[in-house]
Amino acid sequence: MVLAMIKLVRLEETVANSILTSALDVYPNEAILLLRGALRKDEILIKDVLIPPLATHGRGFSSFPRFMLPMDLRVVGVSHSHPSGTLRPSIQDLNHFYGRIMVITAYPFQSYNDIGAFNSNGDRLPHEVVPDENPIADDTPY
Repeated sequence: MVLAMIKLVRLEETVANSILTSALDVYPNEAILLLRGALRKDEILIKDVLIPPLATHGRGFSSFPRFMLPMDLRVVGVSHSHPSGTLRPSIQDLNHFYGRIMVITAYPFQSYNDIGAFNSNGDRLPHEVVPDENPIADDTPY
């Protein structure tokens, strides 16, 4: 199966605000969140963030045990913060890449300009913050 090349990452406004707030809340440690959304042709729309179970936040690292993640095919990537202010992925970030995209938030976590989106090669992807759409419909019967 050939994966489509992602050309644009769209973050709903509440998602972008949650990513910035999470980074500020755990500063000076790194924050980490799962990104849930949908692939639409060559674009990804991020509609929700999730706190990974048993997440660890430290100075210079953040992680979570992948085997503890629930089966959710809507998880399209991970967001984490860089308290150092660097808005690009490190080699360690790329070696632990999860999903289709990585979103990094850099200190001072004050504006949407402090957010960057990247593919698994570390290439920066264009991204934009968009108004919230309808909530993700949960197709799972209760």
